[in-house]
Amino acid sequence: MLNMNPWGMMGALALIGAVYAVIAYLIGSIPTGYLIVKAKTGKDIREIGSGSTGATNVKRVLGKKWFFIVMFLDALKGALPVALAGYFSADYNVFGLYSVIAAIFVIIGHSKPIFLGGKGGKSVASGVGTILALNWQVGLILAVIWSIITYFTKYVSVGSIVALVLSPFLMYFFKAPSAYVVYCAIAAVYVTYLHRENIKRLMKGEENKVR
Repeated sequence: MLNMNPWGMMGALALIGAVYAVIAYLIGSIPTGYLIVKAKTGKDIREIGSGSTGATNVKRVLGKKWFFIVMFLDALKGALPVALAGYFSADYNVFGLYSVIAAIFVIIGHSKPIFLGGKGGKSVASGVGTILALNWQVGLILAVIWSIITYFTKYVSVGSIVALVLSPFLMYFFKAPSAYVVYCAIAAVYVTYLHRENIKRLMKGEENKVR
């Protein structure tokens, strides 16, 4: 790659970015919640509760144990492609852009999975997983914030939205690369958008509480 002309090098780097994007999207598209519920009950989780494949809806079917298992697997699913992109492109991951590309496409994959016709989860756990892979301190703080807010409000959606909205500020505070800050801002807007129905229910006092 070092002997290429500038245009050839740019093309090669763009191709690498495209490969990371596709791999991240496919990993994100693995419907962990759907597969577990299907294997345990034979039911399609998209036809239950909120219709989401995420951990909160899994809890409605299988209980708290599987809520945490699915949350862990979704977080791992988010972290894996970001970590791989950072590791395999360490010498030319300028400003962490490849890691951010992987992060963006893994949360898109989780919420719009190709294997389920585009109907997935709300990308909270996978989003926190991407942030853990980008900056583990920020990721752990967000996990704690989510836990505290969810515990006291009894609303998973409130904890999720607040944690993600705070993520770009925490990235900035920890002096992370600007690309990470921008990614967290994009993820916060995206996850909040995915929670638009939850926000409507919260405003009407109809949102389900964690028991």
